[in-house]
Amino acid sequence: MAAGAIKRYTARGIVLGKVKYGDKGVIVQMLTSTHGRQSYIVQGLGSGRGKGKMALFQPMFALEYEGLESPKMQLHRFGEVHNGLVLQSIPFDVKKSTIALFMAEVLHRLIKESEPNEMLFDFVWGSVEALDDMQEGVANFHLWFLSHLCRFLGFSPGNEYVAEGWFNIAEGYYTDTKPPKEYFMSQENALILRDMLECDVRYLAEVGLNRQQRVEFLSALMSYYAFHLDTIHSVQSIRILQEVF
Repeated sequence: MAAGAIKRYTARGIVLGKVKYGDKGVIVQMLTSTHGRQSYIVQGLGSGRGKGKMALFQPMFALEYEGLESPKMQLHRFGEVHNGLVLQSIPFDVKKSTIALFMAEVLHRLIKESEPNEMLFDFVWGSVEALDDMQEGVANFHLWFLSHLCRFLGFSPGNEYVAEGWFNIAEGYYTDTKPPKEYFMSQENALILRDMLECDVRYLAEVGLNRQQRVEFLSALMSYYAFHLDTIHSVQSIRILQEVF
């Protein structure tokens, strides 16, 4: 390839967010199958075609596209871009769209690598598909997602569940000895974590949690994440989640 020439590639991507760029442009943050986390500049959004393209860049929308890169361009650009998953419910269901917003913000805050991670990407893509297809158990989905996501970020539980035990968030293991207060997940939340990790997403409705249990388990999960990844503190959409669920 000649110096400065444009390289084209095909990829799949999940939209994590976007920021305005100039009068008629945006920079779209994506989790991609080929480049890990990557930024794309989209311009000319004032036209009819541009406005139609803009509708694709919503949180957690799953896209298939042609990417363009060149040493002369600071950011990658899109060639052709279209839906990779035609979402039937997430854009129209307030509970699902709230969860999608939360998922996108968590991934946006936590994932910084510009190297492809096939297992992480496939998990996130499959999670979008599962959420869109889900009929029951939606209120538990964000808890299931966070419980499994840590596996791909390097700090999943390192041992089997211990009956009536606690979970040590600093060491990442179940224990029958109560850890120091700032480092433990309660016995009830440790059991819920076990249930989430063992549950097939299609049967989430069978994990019977009330609103208070969901709020407390989400708080425990956020403490677990915060110990290992400080950037979780800046996730704003958690407040909306706690109101909706």
